[in-house]
Amino acid sequence: QVQLVESGGGSVQAGGSLRLSCAASRFTSTMGWFRQAPGKEREGVAVIRTSNSMTYYSDSVKGRFTISRDNVRNTLYLQMNNLKPEDTAMYYCAGTSSYLYGDLLFSGAYMYWGQGTQVTVSS
Repeated sequence: QVQLVESGGGSVQAGGSLRLSCAASRFTSTMGWFRQAPGKEREGVAVIRTSNSMTYYSDSVKGRFTISRDNVRNTLYLQMNNLKPEDTAMYYCAGTSSYLYGDLLFSGAYMYWGQGTQVTVSS
């Protein structure tokens, strides 16, 4: 079992920045950030393979968000810059022990989830 606890969410104006943190009891094969806005499906935002630090991003955040990890602190980060109102959502940290192939941003492939942290971007 893996425990994940997110923090760092908040309210910010468009163009601003936030950094989300996810404290993990341990890292799994692949870790990622997902988000879900009201009335919408959960979508993958950014993931990282812990074996080789390869990262993958959704097209909607590429160039604005950066996923990273601190192996000493067992903490996953999501640096979010140039935030837009459409980035407003509950953000979740997730992990899977399986080595994923195909779409790493598919939420159904992840077995461990945090409780989420809210990000609200105003125009």
